[in-house]
Amino acid sequence: MIEDSRTQHPLAKEKQDVVVFIVDDDEAVRESLSWLISSVGHTVKSFDSAQNFLKTFSPGTQGCVLVDVRMPGMSGLDLQRMLVRQPTCMPVIIITGHGDVQMAVRAMKDGAFDFVEKPFNDQVILDLVHGALEECHRRSAQKAEHMRVLNRMDTLTPREREVLELIIEGETNKEIAYALDISDKTVEAHRARVMEKLQARSLADLVKKITELGQYQGKP
Repeated sequence: MIEDSRTQHPLAKEKQDVVVFIVDDDEAVRESLSWLISSVGHTVKSFDSAQNFLKTFSPGTQGCVLVDVRMPGMSGLDLQRMLVRQPTCMPVIIITGHGDVQMAVRAMKDGAFDFVEKPFNDQVILDLVHGALEECHRRSAQKAEHMRVLNRMDTLTPREREVLELIIEGETNKEIAYALDISDKTVEAHRARVMEKLQARSLADLVKKITELGQYQGKP
């Protein structure tokens, strides 16, 4: 029974610009998936090759990609690896045949969202797509928060940045005061302004924001 899943998904209502991309060289598969996914209100675009998909794809697009693991030219694995390196929130679902499960597992280790094995069940496909779109929404919100933190970082003075760096390194107020040759009270004042500007609720929240920002920017 899949009737309950055929109602319009909340993300389809909230995000009309969200797109589910289908990349498969099998026309029957493309048509079947397009009909199924569009039946719950999602915008669907399908392509017969990874190359044709890349010609129109924009990294700023929100949604998810279902891609066959084996295709002529660029494979689904190659496309998935390329998308992982792009500044995009686009989760990738790998479509695999019975003999390609190990390849799909490897793709997940490389960053794919999940995989589905042919022949697929309609409900499984819809659940995976809905999960991938929710993951895209989460990543997009996280990226927006990172951008807000970056903008707030721009408001810090050079001295406040120095204090912040030492806080992240785990230095105490006294150690920071000694390192910067300033008083403990001055450190406390800088620290308070840093917390206020970055809208950190606590020291732990401040460290979390900066640590996640470093990961977002690809820093160790």
